[in-house]
Amino acid sequence: MGLTQEERARLNDSKHKIQSVANSLTHVDPRKVPDFDEIEECLENADESLREALRSKPGLEQPKSGKKGS
Repeated sequence: MGLTQEERARLNDSKHKIQSVANSLTHVDPRKVPDFDEIEECLENADESLREALRSKPGLEQPKSGKKGS
């Protein structure tokens, strides 16, 4: 099943936030942050997962009425 337009918008927003955090970390001394490499790797993996999900074809589903997003 493809993503709804609303889901795609949420994932795209999340992707941009993750990229912003990753870019912010370039201005931090890695020696001052425990597990810095693991944090960078996690952000890279999350970014790639979101990009992959967004590459899928949009779905034809409509948002379910009565349900609120988180």
